[in-house]
Amino acid sequence: MLSNFSKQQSIRRNIAPIAVVSVLCVILLLLPVKYGQKLYENQERVKVEILSTDDGRIVRSGIIQFGEQQCEILVKEGKFRGETSKAMNHLNGSLENDKIFKQGDSALAVIDYSEDGKITFVNLVDHYRLNYEVILTLLFVAALVGFAGVVGFKALLSFVFTILTIWKVLLPAFLAGYNPIILGAVITAVFTAVIDGLVYGFDKRSLAAIGGSVAGSLVTCVTAIVFVRLFKIHGAIMPYSEQLLYSGFAELNLTEIFIAGIFIASSGAVMDLSVDITSAVHEIVQKRPDISKLEAIKSGLSIGRSVMGTMTTTLLLAYSGGYIALLMVFMAQGTPIINILNLKYVSAEILHTIVGSFGLVTVAPLTALISGTLLTESGKVTSREAAVVIAK
Repeated sequence: MLSNFSKQQSIRRNIAPIAVVSVLCVILLLLPVKYGQKLYENQERVKVEILSTDDGRIVRSGIIQFGEQQCEILVKEGKFRGETSKAMNHLNGSLENDKIFKQGDSALAVIDYSEDGKITFVNLVDHYRLNYEVILTLLFVAALVGFAGVVGFKALLSFVFTILTIWKVLLPAFLAGYNPIILGAVITAVFTAVIDGLVYGFDKRSLAAIGGSVAGSLVTCVTAIVFVRLFKIHGAIMPYSEQLLYSGFAELNLTEIFIAGIFIASSGAVMDLSVDITSAVHEIVQKRPDISKLEAIKSGLSIGRSVMGTMTTTLLLAYSGGYIALLMVFMAQGTPIINILNLKYVSAEILHTIVGSFGLVTVAPLTALISGTLLTESGKVTSREAAVVIAK
């Protein structure tokens, strides 16, 4: 009877958060996105097949190519499906952005058409990759759910919720001019509550993990605000940020968006560490129900110290991985290290890494304190005792 009761409790603990987050995902999915809709009237984005190419208007200078590549295309979907047309591929001399098509390639094209439904111009955007992205996503879903079962499904659900919230709430609110720092802090707290709720259900463990994560994220937020101003880094350092201003959003505060991006980016690692410590303390309490709160806090701190070292390195590798080419340029040109450390791009990455690590340093003792207090039944901990244990 006791076993059946515990199984029913476990099922309810899993079903309730899954149902709540699923409903939230459906609501987010149905939310309209108002930005950019009027820009694309009388346009259609479709998959096309390259039937032939004409490279006669391409000028080559070493590895750089300029000009236009003319292509004959076959429309594979949409209102013009089955029709053939001429299409243009513009080359600007940028290896990063330019692409060259060959016969048989699939491409994403933008078709401009007139009011009477005739094609007026076709622009080739890039190679068509959506099919492979779908395959990769399905492989990821199969591996995650196949290996982790219900836990994997909950992780997938939190993944979907996070993407939808960023696309349907966070980005439109930023564009609408809401304060990025306040909004980012609120969204980060929502992410933490939803993801930890999916992991644990609605119980004391989720409260402990949420409390530690939110506290760590707030420390990261405050530290980012202070040191972005001291470093004198403008938010225009973010890729494509100037293009955003020129798109009709000149009133946006890019620096505040940059600050919000710092603690949003580090919130995942903060959340991970908080969950690790909470789970470990809960396991200890389950094995030793008579353990005191003070002993549980000590155990949580010991676990946090062990995990913290690898997590800070994780942030360093995550942020620096995108700047490998830049660092190679510095080395190839023999740039002095003092110049490198003072460049705003490098300073911004240092800021990202160290400020994010501040959150990790904070979340470990706070989560240990909260989880040790909430998850144990015996003994009381005074604020002085807690301070002494954390200091040690």
